Amino acid sequence: MGKYVNVTKMSITLDNDVVTELNAIAKELNEKKSHLIENALMIYFDMLDEKLADKRLRELESGTVKAIPAKDVWKELGL
Repeated sequence: MGKYVNVTKMSITLDNDVVTELNAIAKELNEKKSHLIENALMIYFDMLDEKLADKRLRELESGTVKAIPAKDVWKELGL
C-alpha cells in the first residue's frame, strides 16, 4: 500500500497565471503542487466557515431564522 490513503485523484482547470505561480512556488519550496493546493483550499475553507458563521449570526440577529433550543433538539433525537 502506498503512502496516499483515503485520497481522490482529480483533474482541474486553472488559469495560466495561477499555474505559473503554482509551479514557481512548488519548485522554490520543493513541495508537490497537490500539497500546496490542498493547503490553500483548507485555509480558504476556514475563511468560508467564518463567513458562513457571520452570515448565520446576522440571520439570527435580524430574525430571518430562529434558533432551536438545544433541549428541543435533544428531545427530538431521543437524548
